[in-house]
Amino acid sequence: MAAPTMAVNVMLAIHEKKTVSIDLYRPLRQYIVIHYSEREAQNMEDDLETVKQMRNDVEKPSDSLESRRDLLQNYYKALCVMESRFPISSEKEHVHTVNFTWYDAFKQNKKASQQNIHLEKAAVVFNLAAIQSQIALSADRTTANGLKQACNAFQAAAGAFALLRDNISMKASVGQSTLDVSVECAGMLERLMLAQAQECFFEKVISDGKPDSLCSKVARQVSLYYEEAYGALNLPPLNQHFDRTWIAHVQLKAAQFYAESCYRLSLDLHEKEEIAEEIARLKAGLTTLTDAKKSAKGVVGPLLEMASKLEGNINRNLERASKENDRVYLMRVPAINTLAPLPTASLVKSTPMHEILDASKQKMFAQLVPDSSAKALSRYTEMVDEIIRMQAEKLQQESEITRVKVKEMDLPDSLLALEGNSTLPEQLKEDIEAVQVGGGPAGLDSEMQQLKDLRRVNQELLVQTEELLQKEAREDAQFRTQFGTRWTRPQSSTLTKNLQDRLNRFAANLKQASESDARIERVIRDNYAMMSILDYKPIESALPSLARPIMSLDGNEDAIVGALKQSLRQLEMLGSERAGLEDMLKEMKRKAQNDAYAKVFNLEDYKAARAKGYKQISAAIAKYREIRDNINEGLKFYVTLQDAITNLKQQCSDFVMTRNIQCRDMMEDLQRQLAGLSFNNSKPGFNYSSHGQSTQRAVPGVSTHSDPQHGQQTGGPHPPYYRTSEQSVPPYSTSSAPAQPHNAYTGPQNPQQPHPYYAQAPSSYHPSSGVPPQPSVSHDYSQPPFPGWRGPYYNAMPGSHTPPAGSHPPPPYHISPSGEYYPPQQSGFYKQ
Repeated sequence: MAAPTMAVNVMLAIHEKKTVSIDLYRPLRQYIVIHYSEREAQNMEDDLETVKQMRNDVEKPSDSLESRRDLLQNYYKALCVMESRFPISSEKEHVHTVNFTWYDAFKQNKKASQQNIHLEKAAVVFNLAAIQSQIALSADRTTANGLKQACNAFQAAAGAFALLRDNISMKASVGQSTLDVSVECAGMLERLMLAQAQECFFEKVISDGKPDSLCSKVARQVSLYYEEAYGALNLPPLNQHFDRTWIAHVQLKAAQFYAESCYRLSLDLHEKEEIAEEIARLKAGLTTLTDAKKSAKGVVGPLLEMASKLEGNINRNLERASKENDRVYLMRVPAINTLAPLPTASLVKSTPMHEILDASKQKMFAQLVPDSSAKALSRYTEMVDEIIRMQAEKLQQESEITRVKVKEMDLPDSLLALEGNSTLPEQLKEDIEAVQVGGGPAGLDSEMQQLKDLRRVNQELLVQTEELLQKEAREDAQFRTQFGTRWTRPQSSTLTKNLQDRLNRFAANLKQASESDARIERVIRDNYAMMSILDYKPIESALPSLARPIMSLDGNEDAIVGALKQSLRQLEMLGSERAGLEDMLKEMKRKAQNDAYAKVFNLEDYKAARAKGYKQISAAIAKYREIRDNINEGLKFYVTLQDAITNLKQQCSDFVMTRNIQCRDMMEDLQRQLAGLSFNNSKPGFNYSSHGQSTQRAVPGVSTHSDPQHGQQTGGPHPPYYRTSEQSVPPYSTSSAPAQPHNAYTGPQNPQQPHPYYAQAPSSYHPSSGVPPQPSVSHDYSQPPFPGWRGPYYNAMPGSHTPPAGSHPPPPYHISPSGEYYPPQQSGFYKQ
């Protein structure tokens, strides 16, 4: 389980914009005197002084963040009141001596100056959002109240940036302005503030010990907000404006919380025993986090430490889940793109600022302009804003319709095809490049040769192992014939039954694998002609081309193509400038709808041929990947089976060595008996009873066998060596305590009940019993290539038994215990 608490994450705050000093008192008073009267100016003296003082306070730092926030809110309300009463512009009839100047918050060497109150309002709202982010960052998030304060402040900052984006940025950008108050920057900063507010909620659910499924949803929403901010930072005009450390910070945060979401969800999946999806989620999170760390240059140390700690947790859980799946569950791990998207839970939103910044109740300059006039001007301003917004939406809608129409006409791809420069869809091109880098269809032959070589090695190992047992059996039979009833040790066939059964099972697996290899070879031969299209370099040469008409009636083909190209250039220019009118865009759309071009060049036939070519290439790629996957699964199977056969061969070698030592000692005893020597004066040896049991002495130099792969004694339980139950059969060796004599090679004990999921049952073998542990008859010693695989090749032979309810499906190369095996002495299959 994850720890109930976590360290406080590193977050970002926004610096305020800087300004230069200006005098609002004299220009505003002069405007009142000119357009109203000196008496009115005297009556407005207090309000003018208030505005002057607030502007001076804005220009210098404040004592606390809260007082700074209140100052900016009150000054923004005053600006809203002034906007309806004092027209500020370069015209002589207006307040034309006021010039607002502000510096960029992220590029201090850039500034903008306007005789426009909208720049002043945009800068004030930006600074208000910046102060809210600083208040959030100063809160103590290790306490519940501090965490709540930080979350609310981040949401307030997001609300201020949303207000700037939706209502003020467009007006402020009419003249010269800085990029930090643009629509793009305000939108990006809103996403960033929401991400950090959601991150506060994530810290809360972690500290409260909420369920892992809820923590995963909250973390995924954090990563989505950071991904949106990161996407905006990588697009013009912001990609060249922000310092690289900002971009690296946001990128790493997005990856960290995506990985955190995968990690928390994997904990929930582990409790549900959904191991396959748990492994897939952990791998996806680990890959994303590792890639982000590689490009995280300039990121602060604590953030890298948090990412590294999370990476370590994921690695540990992934290793644990993989081991459990390999040994117990044997489930196939799905690809991450086949899983459902990670669920989300958004717990934050931008705080609406209209009520906080509402200036309708302000009494400042109330007597200067009648309320009816002020309201009429306000309605007029709102009407103008609405018209601008509607026209902008229409322009965007028409632009989208035009793009769709041009795409339907297959432009500009058909023009490129006419010039011999056919193009492929980006995804299809990437798939073809991946196939060609992997060797293409021609590389399948070499991989098939690897399959054959591995199969041959496994067959040779089985032959060698079987010959070891046959040689030992022949020698035992020879001595038994020579000495008769005095040769009292058990027969080889009674002791090697389990080894012979395993040899037969491996032989059956290899026979089925050989048939699967043959099917793959047939599939390669049958589809090689279709896949040969993937060897074209460049691949575009395999596509059909758009040819000019064979006969021309009026010879105006070049004129049609030229006119269409000119229309496309004009359309692109208009779309890039985004300053045209709606009727201009409609006119360009009519020009793009050139039916003459499609008629002259038989465009429909070309599109059908090209679609057919795309389909052929896609089918070839799919078939190539299917064959490649089957070959890889076969390679995994043969490598794993080779390890299992090597282990079995070692056990047989140990058995033969022990039997040879017994044989030598028995020969010495029998020779002494024949010579009439007394056993009282002979050295300790084997005493063979009438029951076929013997007492074995310790032989110097002979290993008291432990598992050669794990170094564990085979007499006790140990974890599975392979992903099958092969480990339940220990090597034929003596106990690890050589000083204690024991009886060897007696009949098997009563088999223990097998543990679930093919785990090894506890062995009843003890040094004093002399009986090696025998596997349960219900165990299956077939060897799968990897857990849970159920592809079209290397699958179970027809007629294999159905596993009991609740068990995992049988792995490939599985032979039912009820099936027919080769006889213990039959080895002709491997000598063909």
